[in-house]
Amino acid sequence: MVAGMLFHPVAFGVLFLVALYVSMREFLNVTMGQRWLVQQKLSLLTVCAAFILMMGWRFFGLDSKWFALLFLPVFALGLSVVLARSHESVEDVALAYAAILYIGLPFCLMPVMVSGSGEFNGLVLLNVFILIWCADVGSYSLGTLFGQKPTSRKLAPAISPKKSWWGFWGGIVMAMIGGLVLYLVGMMSYPLVHCVALGALVAVTGVCGDLFESVWKRRFGVKDSGNCIPGHGGMLDRFDSSLFAIPSVFVYLVLSGLL
Repeated sequence: MVAGMLFHPVAFGVLFLVALYVSMREFLNVTMGQRWLVQQKLSLLTVCAAFILMMGWRFFGLDSKWFALLFLPVFALGLSVVLARSHESVEDVALAYAAILYIGLPFCLMPVMVSGSGEFNGLVLLNVFILIWCADVGSYSLGTLFGQKPTSRKLAPAISPKKSWWGFWGGIVMAMIGGLVLYLVGMMSYPLVHCVALGALVAVTGVCGDLFESVWKRRFGVKDSGNCIPGHGGMLDRFDSSLFAIPSVFVYLVLSGLL
């Protein structure tokens, strides 16, 4: 992760294209299974093409007019439904479109975030992931110490019974401390107030992303999105927090004039 975000745009592109593809495959497999396979492939083609075009535009001088090509797989997805022999469970196709927004959009924002200054600066995105990791550590530590008592209030018991309000606030505090440390060591070049605020924002939106994926897994009766990372589950399990945190950070940086 660190090498991919700091070494070179090509390494960055390969790393996150693989993560994007695997995350999409896992989500579609969990939610759609073996139904509407052609539509699943067209959804995958759309997001992968969008990411590649975004990389080409931001780093290799590709004209933005080529983004018009993205209309083709989206149109083909809809047309394939019309031409399908059976329209049983056709509502499942909405999941193929949902995956484009839920997973494709955050990944496609990444090249914009690391090229805001006109040059490749993967440190911007690395800071976001460090804040996510800080929030995870704080949430797990405080949640384990105080949040598992019978009297502890749970954050979302119907979705994730183990998550507590202790863990929620622990994650926010640790992420804010992480933002402070990143500022002090010079990794985050924003004013201090923005570094701390980004820590809190990442912690809150990261929890939302985690819970959102938990809703899907609980709905379809799976423990993990996949098994590509032994002991940790699937790729989507590793990126679920960032799928909400990255768009939120992007909006914050744009509105604050920092990107």
